[in-house]
Amino acid sequence: MPVTYIFEINEQDAGTRLDKFLAREIEDLTRSYIQKLLCEGMAKINGKEVKPSYKLQTGDKIELIEPDPVELTVEPENIPLDIYYEDEDVIVVNKPQGMVVHPADGNYSGTLVNALLYHCRDLSGINGVLRPGIVHRIDKDTSGLLVVAKNDASHLDLAGQLKEHSVTRRYLALVHGNLQVESGTIEAPIGRDPSNRQKMAVTDKNSKQAITHFKVKKRFGQYTLVECQLETGRTHQIRVHMAYIKHPVVGDPKYGGKTKKFNLNGQLLHAAVLGFKHPRTAEYLEFEAPLPKHFQAVLNNLTT
Repeated sequence: MPVTYIFEINEQDAGTRLDKFLAREIEDLTRSYIQKLLCEGMAKINGKEVKPSYKLQTGDKIELIEPDPVELTVEPENIPLDIYYEDEDVIVVNKPQGMVVHPADGNYSGTLVNALLYHCRDLSGINGVLRPGIVHRIDKDTSGLLVVAKNDASHLDLAGQLKEHSVTRRYLALVHGNLQVESGTIEAPIGRDPSNRQKMAVTDKNSKQAITHFKVKKRFGQYTLVECQLETGRTHQIRVHMAYIKHPVVGDPKYGGKTKKFNLNGQLLHAAVLGFKHPRTAEYLEFEAPLPKHFQAVLNNLTT
């Protein structure tokens, strides 16, 4: 079914470009895709079609229709997978750094979903054509473990476990600075950064509760290896929370951890441990993936 988005403009948003406003308000759609929809006449203001550059006025009523993506196809691709567990209901994989989890507008190949469709064509359809089987995600430049659902019943069960915060998710992160404590909990709401809609931030505006537990694993003077356990699963949660306490993840270009010292292609963040109840048997399963080579090489360099 097509998705319809409806907005009514207040004084605060008056004067904003239509495409910019929609890109800010609809997190799941890119600005380029929104502009494409606008050019195809999929949006109306007060019942009339307008250009993407239209400047909004107080009281304007926007109706944007996102067409049903059923006609889109994602091609299976013979991309090697690091599989930790698989049965008729779920598959647990160790995603490498640099791989996108699922296709999005303008990026339909080379993703984990493309690889999964080649390996096993029986993935749940709850998230539609572009995200079959995907119950949770990790960022492109974050490595580590993901569980993927092979059928709708498993998908719903795993999604319920995530909602109840009963899934074990522990990450290893190298952060800047020497933490003054051995462990702690960061409880700070996360939402879109009001000053930069391409980022997330700790904010009280349009945010959701976010809780991250951390403990120090090893100290390296100017850097600290920490283990972070997610209680909630907000976008970029660990990256945002560690930057919030002034210890951004090393190599993170978005949240202040960028450094040229180690010649990195992204943040040193790894989903090391994943545990959940099997959706069919209710048996608790837990998996652990070692640090990828690029991450371990940095630690070796700091140790010598």
